[in-house]
Amino acid sequence: MEYLPQDPAILVSSINMLLRDGEFDSLDSLCTAFGREAHQVEHYLLQNGFVWSPEQMQFRPQGYDE
Repeated sequence: MEYLPQDPAILVSSINMLLRDGEFDSLDSLCTAFGREAHQVEHYLLQNGFVWSPEQMQFRPQGYDE
């Protein structure tokens, strides 16, 4: 993958896959590799209905755990 996608659903899927498959050990290292800031990615995805779960190291839909 050369860049992170812009579409929120595809971005979540890509990030979760890269973290799950062990390509990166943290959201920060993943974002740094793609020239993005983790806090900006988290904010963008929060605006689009996804929250970061540090315990599970993945983005999840808002309200999923409620």
